[in-house]
Amino acid sequence: MSIKNDLFLRALKGETVNRPPVWMMRQAGRYLPEFMEIKAKYDFFTRCQTPELASEITVQPIRRYGMDAAILFSDILVIPQAMNIEVQMKPNFGPYLPNPIRSQKDVDNVIVPDVTVALDYVYQAIKATKEKLNNEIPLIGFAGSPWTILCYCVQGQGSKNFDKAKEFCFTNPIAAHQLLQKITDTTIAYLKEKVKAGCNAVQVFDSWGGMLSPVDYQEFSWQYIQQIIDALKDDAPVIAFGKGCWFALDEMAKSGASALGIDWTCSARNARYLTGGNITLQGNFDPTRLFSPPAEIKKMVHQMINDFGKDKYIVNLGHGILPNIPLDNAKAFIDAVKEYGN
Repeated sequence: MSIKNDLFLRALKGETVNRPPVWMMRQAGRYLPEFMEIKAKYDFFTRCQTPELASEITVQPIRRYGMDAAILFSDILVIPQAMNIEVQMKPNFGPYLPNPIRSQKDVDNVIVPDVTVALDYVYQAIKATKEKLNNEIPLIGFAGSPWTILCYCVQGQGSKNFDKAKEFCFTNPIAAHQLLQKITDTTIAYLKEKVKAGCNAVQVFDSWGGMLSPVDYQEFSWQYIQQIIDALKDDAPVIAFGKGCWFALDEMAKSGASALGIDWTCSARNARYLTGGNITLQGNFDPTRLFSPPAEIKKMVHQMINDFGKDKYIVNLGHGILPNIPLDNAKAFIDAVKEYGN
């Protein structure tokens, strides 16, 4: 079955379009009142692990705003859970891993699971979501980068600098690379199953890549993302997003990824220059800018599209939408793109 609105998939192929497609990272969730109603009844991982809930949350923003792509409601930390690493989501705190990985022995205890069993609930959620979307728009599946997952597994929680994660890599590189490889193997299998279940594209989020120096980024992050791209690119388009990783854009552009996510600290001009001007780029509106008045948001979005160019471009935020963004401001962001060129 072909997808009615295939603007997003066409932009990933670099085709000429009347306007660029638009979606927002973290669009399924916490800024929507209808999401908060579900949140009040079910804890975080129950929402992720119940296909009915995950699919409902995925389509909520589409019903309200009509984005050009949906992204499955899930979490990057379902991967370590499947690998025998306990992950809790604490209210007003975030992810908490009671037994962080700090030694070779800890790494040896980490399993590469059968993802078809351990993460079956995700594939069921994809099937339920595809039914609800009814081939109107594409569905994006995602995973965290191996480095970003390692950060949580070793640190045990969120962090401003992930000092323990970096220390582990630099003092125990053999164990660190073994862990990164296990995460990579699990992630590849997981994303392949997501595509089989119906995802039309996948995105790899390297949220903490910018914590590393350019040299360390190549060693501890990029080479593993490259493995994922190599394994997936013939199955579905891959978007690679490294927050704070502008220094690697040149190499990322040669990776075989269909598109690269850009954060708001890199200008459109620099992003096009650093990537050689031939790859589709996605981004890069500062999420906090959604607090600006709607009229101003629309003006800035039109300027952003002019700066990137309407082709080989997907309009998005430079990171996830914040929880307290006014609904009308989110609407102004989406509407601005749909009105572009009219």
